[in-house]
Amino acid sequence: MCGIFGYYDRQHVRMDDARLQAMGRLLRHRGPDDTGVRETDGVAIGNRRLSIIDIAGGHQPFVSDDGTIAIVQNGEIFNHVELAAELSGTPFECRTHSDTEVLLRLYERDGIDFLHRLNGMFAIAIHDARIDTLFLVRDRIGVKPLYIHDDGTRLCFASEIKSLLSAGVPRKMDPVALHHYLTFNYVPPPHTLFEGIRHLMPGHLARIDRKGCTESRWWSLADQEAETRTEGDWISAFNETLDDAVRLRLRSDVPFGAFLSGGVDSSTVVGMMSRHMTEPVNTYAIGFHEERFDESPYAARAAELFGTRHTLQKVDADMLDLWPLAVWHCDQPHGDVSFLPTYRVAQLAAREVKVVLTGDGGDELFAGYDKHRNFFSRPAAAEASDAEFRRAYHANLSLFDEAAKRTLYTATLSRQISDIDSRSVTGPLFDEARHMDRINQALYIDMQLLLSGNNLVKPDRMGMAVSLEARTPFLDYRMMELAFRMPGSLKLKDGETKYLYKKAVSPLIGHDLAYRRKQMFTVPVGEWFRDSLSGFVEEVLLGERTIGRGLFDPMRVRTLIDEHRSGKTDRTRELRALIAVELWARTFIDPTDFVDVADPDFQSLGLDLRAAPVARP
Repeated sequence: MCGIFGYYDRQHVRMDDARLQAMGRLLRHRGPDDTGVRETDGVAIGNRRLSIIDIAGGHQPFVSDDGTIAIVQNGEIFNHVELAAELSGTPFECRTHSDTEVLLRLYERDGIDFLHRLNGMFAIAIHDARIDTLFLVRDRIGVKPLYIHDDGTRLCFASEIKSLLSAGVPRKMDPVALHHYLTFNYVPPPHTLFEGIRHLMPGHLARIDRKGCTESRWWSLADQEAETRTEGDWISAFNETLDDAVRLRLRSDVPFGAFLSGGVDSSTVVGMMSRHMTEPVNTYAIGFHEERFDESPYAARAAELFGTRHTLQKVDADMLDLWPLAVWHCDQPHGDVSFLPTYRVAQLAAREVKVVLTGDGGDELFAGYDKHRNFFSRPAAAEASDAEFRRAYHANLSLFDEAAKRTLYTATLSRQISDIDSRSVTGPLFDEARHMDRINQALYIDMQLLLSGNNLVKPDRMGMAVSLEARTPFLDYRMMELAFRMPGSLKLKDGETKYLYKKAVSPLIGHDLAYRRKQMFTVPVGEWFRDSLSGFVEEVLLGERTIGRGLFDPMRVRTLIDEHRSGKTDRTRELRALIAVELWARTFIDPTDFVDVADPDFQSLGLDLRAAPVARP
């Protein structure tokens, strides 16, 4: 696990050394163990390394014997052992045990088509001086991030946006991205909230040369076709595929463990880990002192079942002090405050291990959310026309609909996005999935948007904030392809989410853990916004500095606050989203000079989380 960065200058001009060094320094949390840069003829690729595989021999960049090809990666190639064995005895034999060297040798042998051989999570940069070309590659579903800024003369890339900003990339808010953020509660890729910075899409490849930058798709989940099998056959395929995905992700030269909430996803992963390990699995969980938010008894039950070495830390749900830190590490606003407890459990695990396995992806692949059950329980979900179904599911995903956003904006912002509709984001994805049944169409939208836009940002950024690698067995490409060959009717059936999945894993984790009610990993900010944090909400959203941005109509914001505080309407999600925008703007847009922030807090942003409560309306 690492951070990568670099640039390609089409006029062969070298970047200022201080800026190139700053690009790497801003990623040091992603790779505190080592750093390396190769710069030639106006092109540089760099790496900050968190040493996981071949600690002694894995220094990056890896360079070909003739010096013409150099490569860096962020991530892990889980089948690197098999690939290295295949190369053994050939002119492309590996000399280390590093998975990054495997990438170099495969590229030397096969060219860029080698990507299809990889089972892993990765963002890769390859400079091939023979053809004067830089390749940038992102893994199939976007587990690892990769951002690009191209001004036509120089293209810069990095694992995090802050690294690009340290290279002098302009800091200006993109109003179109803001419009989409308010729909989805996160910025949907390839957009970012920074004008001119884009996220390379999952499963995509960018080819950069002196003529420009062209992007192409090298893998698509939409290529899967539905299959007919018996439930027993599906159960066998599910268990065999996930078990092997877990087995591959146990390869590490450093201590590793797992997050364990006691939910079906994490319990299944830990159960399968325990079958492959001779030592107890290291598992980590946080619990809340407030019983109604506390999942730790379920985690303890799973830990006892599998004999893990379990570490639990009870914390207060009031952890909003971490919000500025989370915004800093995410580079963009997220209305999802579950980033905060994720940071706390990552912090706990990082005391002992460098790698954890997680259950991320299970809900999106197999219809695990209440929103799936609630939406498809409506008769209209089955009976509606295709156009009506698309509109309805888009509305099901939306925080603010198009009309609500227009009433929220100031006249100035309205003019800037007058012809923008967020259905332009989901529309092309529905087109790609038109051959699927409706449940799988909905899940395809979640896989392409929710995962890479929010749910995979969470373990990556919060884990990397404390130099912890998160591995996701459910997102093994074989598991994803299997899931989208499975009919949606076996994922959501008679109101049961993860229908076949739960049947498949019940023998492993037991009926109680498989069928326990899903509990969201979050904190009760909505209640606090009504009382103890009412002063904070007013200060953030109606303060002079915020109103001066000219983004949102103060009267409409006031209405949202009053509706929430009076109990008339629950506006928790809307208020969280708007607060996150302001925290982001104060962190990344307002500073005269972009500086390396070590531990941002509310005080540094000119805010007081403990501001005196405001009387109820």
